[in-house]
Amino acid sequence: MARAGLNQEIVEATAAQLADQEGLAGLSLSAVARQLKVQPASLYVHVANRPALLAALHRRALGDLATRISHEIAGRSGLEALQGLAEAHRSLAQEHPGAWAALQQIADADTATSKEAAEVVRLNMAVLRQYDIAADETVHATRVIGSAINGFVSLELQHAFGHRDVDAEASFQRMVSALDRALRSWPS
Repeated sequence: MARAGLNQEIVEATAAQLADQEGLAGLSLSAVARQLKVQPASLYVHVANRPALLAALHRRALGDLATRISHEIAGRSGLEALQGLAEAHRSLAQEHPGAWAALQQIADADTATSKEAAEVVRLNMAVLRQYDIAADETVHATRVIGSAINGFVSLELQHAFGHRDVDAEASFQRMVSALDRALRSWPS
């Protein structure tokens, strides 16, 4: 029998906290159960298995990212909106490395078609609408933006920029400015 008061939200929140603290690779249902002081079998009422837990964390991370993007781009356009989009990703990675790691996983079918994923796509398209990019080119532009942001943020999380005495923030701003220039001159 499951512990009274235990629900899917508590299980997911605990898993997210553990992923932030210890990394996604070591996240297990046993670790979540230990944290919650229940038997692992008690979790199966709320989550089918580890892949289902990882998928739930992925959707949770997408929801958090969408909220951050929405806040960062509100009332902004062009370079400022692009800056907000990039900052949303960066702040999520810095504050919740487990959520960031969940976003790096290949999405299962339910996650790829989730309302959280759809909201991230909608917000990305809102940023891209500020640029003169043909509809059939938006996937390419989105991939370029995502690759640049993901690459920078992932390297920053690994402290790959620590060997130089040059401010990473200045590099981040230059990357966003370069993306803005690329989007403004996007080939048709």
